[in-house]
Amino acid sequence: MTTKSIGIIVFPGSNCEYDVASVLEAMGTKTRFIWHGQGDLGDVSGLILPGGFAHGDYLRPGAIARFSPVMSSVREFAKSGRSVLGICNGFQVLTEAGLLPGALQKNAHLKFLCKEVELEVASAKSSATSLTEIGQRLRLPINHFEGNYTCDPGTLGELESNNQVVLRYVDNPNGSMNSIAGVCSIERNVVGMMPHPERACDDLLGSVDGLQIFKSFISNL
Repeated sequence: MTTKSIGIIVFPGSNCEYDVASVLEAMGTKTRFIWHGQGDLGDVSGLILPGGFAHGDYLRPGAIARFSPVMSSVREFAKSGRSVLGICNGFQVLTEAGLLPGALQKNAHLKFLCKEVELEVASAKSSATSLTEIGQRLRLPINHFEGNYTCDPGTLGELESNNQVVLRYVDNPNGSMNSIAGVCSIERNVVGMMPHPERACDDLLGSVDGLQIFKSFISNL
């Protein structure tokens, strides 16, 4: 449990902010919604960019959101070493903003995917996987059309050699390079992942494996 507060960035088109807040508050953590048009983050100890369709995903997911006033503050927040987690659309925003390497493109076979997948923890050295173990399996749902992770060969080599790939798909559903489902920054405090941990935090939803992500995140505040 922690009395620290986590800020949840809300863009026009975000639709998972309440899901994330509900899970965090049930875990005893305070949350605060931060509108994309403001620059003041307040006294939050961590930031989460939730899923949705920021600015309607016009141009491409995250391409407009990167210019929102709040993103300058998010960059400074991350630069200070504090924890930032981008989930699905939030991951796309973080790559567009240059806070994480690579990009998310349309899924292979050009199909929208909404199903539960099995993941393998590839690195426990990140703010969102620090309480997990390498090789641990997690069952989380995905819900995306542009979740196919890609980057140039040099960047891929750096990600692998620097242990920045944090999650991989066991059975690659979308064509992502090296089955990548989540990555972290070289400093390990910024993490992006396409699966939705907030949708796997209750037995009624079929899995509680998402709690491992949030417990790790909270422990690093």
